[in-house]
Amino acid sequence: MKINLKNGIDKLLFGMKQNDVIALYGKPTKQYKDEDENVVFLFNEPKLRLTFYMEEDFKLGYIIGSDADLEVLETKVMGREIADVKKDLVAKGLTKWTEEEFDTFENSFNEDNWMILQSEFGHVVKVEVGAIINDKDEFDWKFKK
Repeated sequence: MKINLKNGIDKLLFGMKQNDVIALYGKPTKQYKDEDENVVFLFNEPKLRLTFYMEEDFKLGYIIGSDADLEVLETKVMGREIADVKKDLVAKGLTKWTEEEFDTFENSFNEDNWMILQSEFGHVVKVEVGAIINDKDEFDWKFKK
């Protein structure tokens, strides 16, 4: 499953509405509202969590994935050592990373592409990608209906 930097994952594009996603993937395994009243879809297969922002007319703005086949720039990421993944991605142009640690987890954040590689015990366990905010301080929605 391909992570399309700044755009989404697989067939999912930032800016899609809930019905657009359901048309592609069917009904989610679980659906709920978070503390900010955003709608969250969980899909057990293909291991995705999608957040539709309430303040943006419920457009898809954030995706978390942990599918074993996730790849960035043709580089498999899940289950691999974070140092090796980052080395491969640096060679492909993703050079700026900010590190943050909490509990047993480490986040490696690439702000240019709004992507977090989360690792635990040195191995990537989750990838998070968010919609990009443009120069006008607005979301750069990729989905055009």
